Amino acid sequence: MKIGFFTLGCKVNQYETEAMKEKFLERGHEVLSDETSQGADVYVINTCTVTNLADRKSRQFIRRAKKENPEAIIAVTGCYAQMDPDAVSKIDGVDVVAGTGEKKKLPEYIEAYLREKQGVSCHIKAYEELDSYESDGIITAMESRTRAYIKIEEGCNRFCSYCIIPYARGRVRSREEDEIIREATGLVERGFKEIVLTGINTALYGQDRTNEFGLAKLLLKIDEIPGDFRVRLSSLEPTVVSRKDVMSVLDSKRLCHHLHLSCQSGSDNVLSAMKRRYTRQEYLDIVKTLREIDPSFGITTDIIVGFPGETEEDFQDSINLVKEAELSKVHVFRYSPRKGTDAASMENQIPGEEKGRRSGILSKEAEAVSKAFLQSLIGKEERVLLEEKKGECITGYSDNYTRVYLNAKDLTLFDEVKDNKYNEFVRVRLTSLYKDGMKGELIDG
Repeated sequence: MKIGFFTLGCKVNQYETEAMKEKFLERGHEVLSDETSQGADVYVINTCTVTNLADRKSRQFIRRAKKENPEAIIAVTGCYAQMDPDAVSKIDGVDVVAGTGEKKKLPEYIEAYLREKQGVSCHIKAYEELDSYESDGIITAMESRTRAYIKIEEGCNRFCSYCIIPYARGRVRSREEDEIIREATGLVERGFKEIVLTGINTALYGQDRTNEFGLAKLLLKIDEIPGDFRVRLSSLEPTVVSRKDVMSVLDSKRLCHHLHLSCQSGSDNVLSAMKRRYTRQEYLDIVKTLREIDPSFGITTDIIVGFPGETEEDFQDSINLVKEAELSKVHVFRYSPRKGTDAASMENQIPGEEKGRRSGILSKEAEAVSKAFLQSLIGKEERVLLEEKKGECITGYSDNYTRVYLNAKDLTLFDEVKDNKYNEFVRVRLTSLYKDGMKGELIDG
């Protein structure tokens, strides 16, 4: 069978899609690329449910798959399927529904469905059953030629008042260290030059076993892998990490000087209502620590606007935090009530129009702060991993996650690379702001 995939949501979902692809290949099926998925016999939609918009997009992808090939089998998995399997199963054309704990068995379920042809099949483990890490196996490839994701943990036990994900993903379960190292070693040997460690709450890695911050130890083990590569963390939650924890991960010699520290609000009142377990000042202390080590340290974040009870003063606190932290990028989200969470039933829900107003204001302020951060990088030298050609430029990312554009004519050594895909580190001097990043000039090649 020919298998096509649509993946929504986080880096964990992207990793798990790659794991599913390898399971199908092991059983003799053909996995199609995004460009050729129109001819699939089976479509796998790996869904997200972090917001109402994510649910809607998941439904749209399901209907899109059925439209591309009305005769195809439609299999839906991921967080939306886990949280509302009945609703998913009622969507016209859906044949198989599998939860977050059942992704690796999807090839078996689809083959069984083909044999039995007995209507929609649902395979969902309850939250209580999601209590141990079930390996997806060792991933050997990624669609990207430069960057590979490695899932190191599953689940979250923080239960922020607005978040449905702990219910969709279950308890914290850490992957075996030896398996992570084997996977990372294999990916580096196959030529990947950036390894991204990811999880539902990456900072909780190891705490289900020793109740200690285990990420620093894992990073040092990855440091020992031979090869020319770097490591990036997908995110760190201030609900988990302290200033001391952040200092410990920076002992890694391969770790990029970029962290995604998800703040969610600059107001202590809102943080408390969100059950975030840290204060505004504690967040800023972590930022200060990073910038003392490297003034160009890239710090990105998420901020929710319009949380129930958020006053104009609370909103202004978020704006001020973005400015004070000099963040390199801010992802702004409008609060979306999720059924089953504490926040959904809170009083003083903010009207949609007001959420939109605040989102627009914060996005504009954040863009100005990001521009100022980039401006501060002019003249600095960075190591950039080149990835692809765009027009007359070749682009890639620096360690601090700045997108860098180089004149393709200056990179004659890449003339013979096929499909305009690149996978080389170069030294670059940043010269000016350009599009969504910066222009640079080659220093050593």
